[in-house]
Amino acid sequence: MLDRSSEIRPVAPADPVSELLTGMRLRGASYNKFRLSPPFGVGFPGAREARFHFVAGGTAFLKAADGAMLPLSCGDAVLLPRGGEHAIVSGGGALVRAFETYESVPLCPDMCCVVETLEQQCRSRDALIFSARMELELDTLHPLIELMPGFLLVSAPAGEEPEVRPLLDAMEREMTANRAGSATILARLAEAVAVSVIRTWVECGCGDATGWVAALRDERLGRVLVALHQNPAHDWTLAEMAAAMGSSRSVFAERFAAATGTTPLRYVAALRMRLAAQWLSRDRMAVDEVAYRLGYQSQAAFSRAYKRVTGMPPGQTRKAR
Repeated sequence: MLDRSSEIRPVAPADPVSELLTGMRLRGASYNKFRLSPPFGVGFPGAREARFHFVAGGTAFLKAADGAMLPLSCGDAVLLPRGGEHAIVSGGGALVRAFETYESVPLCPDMCCVVETLEQQCRSRDALIFSARMELELDTLHPLIELMPGFLLVSAPAGEEPEVRPLLDAMEREMTANRAGSATILARLAEAVAVSVIRTWVECGCGDATGWVAALRDERLGRVLVALHQNPAHDWTLAEMAAAMGSSRSVFAERFAAATGTTPLRYVAALRMRLAAQWLSRDRMAVDEVAYRLGYQSQAAFSRAYKRVTGMPPGQTRKAR
């Protein structure tokens, strides 16, 4: 069985990581409602987007790519921040079929319904599952996704979260009532739950994450990282960053590299180009606008910096979308 240690539990006081979460956005890409009679197995391919599953009726298992199983009861929700290959199955011996092989009926734009039930089987045995493919838009918080566990679970019996639990209860009502507009409401509720789950994980200490999170929570070094992420367009110098930490340049550079694995100036460059890539591909911004927003004096200077960090010109990133 998969370890349930990633289950979300009551929150702790906010810290600098929580402060930076104000930059987090989440956008749902597609949604699906499933009513399935056991045995069933729905396989989801590996993808860059996050995956969210909510069990509104019956039971199921999250099956990881290595075969490990996580039981999901009615009222449980699980978020896979980095996507990854997995399946939702009725049990260990269930045959897994690719999601694309299931016949679906559109309910509204970006929302489909899949029904595969056995007539001779009591409907109380069916599993009712809501699934979403989402884009986590953390913007300047790009290291956070890589530090997250493979899955974040909100369990119905153990969940005492004052904000998430009512959202899941509302999702369960919308899934079972089939009222007009339920598809749209479900989509918005799923996005709110996913953001709340990430925020709760952060406020609980980010599990056992170290490195970047530990550096951010270092009182002196954290001040510098918060400043960099809140104002990446500033023309940062090593002297300015060291002054923000209250140390010499050599001490600051040594502590920064030990905590993040890179030099301060390379960190700033990578942060800027990560933002640039998001704005070019996701938001379809013009190259000159991205250059201006990141504080470059000319489009040519930005293009040189972008190619040096990413290995391709910015125009190519924009077209690749």
